Amino acid sequence: MKHLLSIENLARTDMEKLLADTVAIKKERGRHLKHPLAGQIWAMLFSKASTRTRVSFDVGIRELGGQVIFLPASEIQLGRGEPIKDTARVLGRLVHGAVFRTFAQSDVEEFSRYARIPTINALTDEEHPCQIMADIFTFQEKRGPIRGKVVTFIGDGACNVVNSWIFAAAKLDFELRIAAPKAFQPSAALLKRAGGKIVCTEDISAAASGADVLYTDVWVSMGKEAESAERIKLLKGYQINASLVRLAKPNALVMHCLPAYRGKEIDEATFEANAETIFDEAENRLHAQKAILHWIVS
Repeated sequence: MKHLLSIENLARTDMEKLLADTVAIKKERGRHLKHPLAGQIWAMLFSKASTRTRVSFDVGIRELGGQVIFLPASEIQLGRGEPIKDTARVLGRLVHGAVFRTFAQSDVEEFSRYARIPTINALTDEEHPCQIMADIFTFQEKRGPIRGKVVTFIGDGACNVVNSWIFAAAKLDFELRIAAPKAFQPSAALLKRAGGKIVCTEDISAAASGADVLYTDVWVSMGKEAESAERIKLLKGYQINASLVRLAKPNALVMHCLPAYRGKEIDEATFEANAETIFDEAENRLHAQKAILHWIVS
């Protein structure tokens, strides 16, 4: 049985297959010859708010022939303290697969063990694998193979999106630069575990110089709201703007996993100048996740 719980545990060959399959799945939208989820009902368990992840998975499951039950944690017993393993053992007898968006990575892993149904990590505090698969697909769709390229992340370098980028860089042989204050850089233990060519620096200009991609995310992730004032104070200056874009390669992509807070991690003018790429990236969540769903039940 297959799961997609992290980029860390996803084999390089599987990553490459998923990226290749996404190309075909995007082209075939609206005229799929195969509906691998026909007759299946999938549960979507969400403990965190969502726009893109919720809609793209809901649409993707339906387009592949399945049906969806959306289960916010606040509306099921999980939100009242029922153990993950008990919720998992119930759902495992009733549905065919699960898409789980929550806080702890250990919760997704525990769910997959006890439910014994295909399980997809739709975001945890530690990883966001579906986002990074869509991001890499977007780059390759516009610029060709990512191998040997330079991806520069600006901002909170100790978040789930960065963690998944770190593991992806090691598997797909591209350089990842992380420009962040010391307090917001990934741990040495994580970098050692991942391997690959990862550069961490407080020098935003050096990180952007010659980059193929400039990428950012919100400064205040879900669950970190109590730290907002301190985070904004420390991350001020770690912004993608026109002067930073000029340091990157002339055809560099500017990417953002959304939602975006203009004036913080990216300014309004730069966001709008690169909106086509950013919203292509958002759309590609659907296509990449359909490839993941197809792969996970094959």
